[in-house]
Amino acid sequence: MEITLVLDNIRSCYNVGAILRTAEGFGVHKVILSGYTPRVHDQNLLPYLREKLDKEIHKTALGAEDMLDIYSSDDIMSELEKLHQQGWQIVGLENNIKNVPICALNESDLKRKLTDKVALVLGEEVHGIDYALYDIIDLFLEIPMKGQKESFNVSVAAGIAMYALCLN
Repeated sequence: MEITLVLDNIRSCYNVGAILRTAEGFGVHKVILSGYTPRVHDQNLLPYLREKLDKEIHKTALGAEDMLDIYSSDDIMSELEKLHQQGWQIVGLENNIKNVPICALNESDLKRKLTDKVALVLGEEVHGIDYALYDIIDLFLEIPMKGQKESFNVSVAAGIAMYALCLN
C-alpha cells in the first residue's frame, strides 16, 4: 500500500517532527503540510524563523525531514481533490465524530475497505480534522480506546494508523 500523509493544522513542531520520523520509517510516499502546520525548510519565512522551525522539527524528526518528499499546500481541498482524481482514497483519522460512518482500525474487514493508494489526513491536535474536509473524505478511521482518555497524541495516533495501514 502506498501512503501519502496529509498534516492539516498540526500546531506542534515536535508532533510534526515525530510524524515525519515515523512516516519515513514506514516508507510513506509523500507528506503534504497544510493550514498552519509548521513547515520544514520553508523558503517563504524569514531566515531566522525558518532556522527556528527547522531546528524544532529536527529535534524529533532526526533527519527524516530531509529523507521524505514533503511539500506545502495553501489549498488543501484542491490538493485532496487532485489526489482523489489520481486514484487515491482519502482517509481521515478521527474519533468521537457523530453522523459520519467510521471504521475501527482493528475491524476484521478493514482490508477490503481500503485501496492500494491511501491519503491519510491528520487534523489539529484538539479539534481534529477541519469539518470543511469531511465531504471529500472517503473513509474515516478511528483507533479503539480502552482507557479513560478520548484520544492519543496526534503523533502517536499517526504511528498507530500507519502501522495498521501497512498491515493491510
